[in-house]
Amino acid sequence: MTKIEKVLCTLPFADEYLKQVERAFAPAEVVLASPDDDTTIRKALETADVAVVSSDLDERYLKAPKLKWVHCGHSGLTRSARPEVFEKGLLVSGSAGRSAAALAQHGFYFALALTFDARNLFKSQDNHVWRGIPDYGTRLSLAGKTLGIVGFGHTGREMAVLGKAFQMKVIAFNRSPRPAHPSVDQMLCAQNGDQIEHLIDASDVIMLATQLNDETYHMFSTEQFARMRDTAFIINMARGAVIDEKALLVALRNGQIAGAGLDVFEQEPLPAESPLWDEPNVVITPHQTPVLPDRTQRVIDTLLENIQRYRNAQPLLNALSRSDMFTPRT
Repeated sequence: MTKIEKVLCTLPFADEYLKQVERAFAPAEVVLASPDDDTTIRKALETADVAVVSSDLDERYLKAPKLKWVHCGHSGLTRSARPEVFEKGLLVSGSAGRSAAALAQHGFYFALALTFDARNLFKSQDNHVWRGIPDYGTRLSLAGKTLGIVGFGHTGREMAVLGKAFQMKVIAFNRSPRPAHPSVDQMLCAQNGDQIEHLIDASDVIMLATQLNDETYHMFSTEQFARMRDTAFIINMARGAVIDEKALLVALRNGQIAGAGLDVFEQEPLPAESPLWDEPNVVITPHQTPVLPDRTQRVIDTLLENIQRYRNAQPLLNALSRSDMFTPRT
């Protein structure tokens, strides 16, 4: 069994949650620190072998002499999936799944807003105009359409369930194999030789829920938008750089695709001068979604499971691997 001696914890949670953390790590010493208490953090990292953090890894963790495992209280670990982290040999895990249901609902907020032309409906309401959108009665609902999900992790699975509830055909594409899922009509796997082009060709709505890494950077660019149906929507609930925004703008303005729902962007906050703000067929949210009522406990539950796995030398949930590495572009 792997022994844990000292733990640094910077999770900004209420005492009831932090006590669960302390009990789970016992008899190890647990140092609680505010995320902005740099002095306490640096002091604890001089001897800590485990850290539970609310942020991405920075140079303090890379320089920690005894640190072996870092668990992050958030889900997206792109900024921690750097070459130097793997060179140090750190185990890094995260809290993917803590908001999966909410993120999937957010994806369908976009799908419904684009399908129902919510932007123009609200304008008509503000202007007291009855049936002010030409040919509105010819629009097609989501039922009967095909949903393509790129990335079949926690959020992708929740998207599939909602897609089936909306009576859609569901196609999923993932890098590595996934078990059959009752809400998925066709499962595609890159490692099995399947091509994402099949999903692109067949989908009316494409939802991105994949990790950002060197393989998925600008996964959707000129070639992919050219393959999409001109009636199709793309929805990004992954990371901004999965989409080439310049190519997206061209595709939107040329009518190659019908619209986009974007919660994430290559530069955040999205600059006020970005042309995406003013595109009539784009719906934007500021990388923020309503939280699940039990999100904090979900984070704790994943951590507690990983503590047991770490002590028993078992694979960690949501662990980074070299295939997740992302080399930032300049």
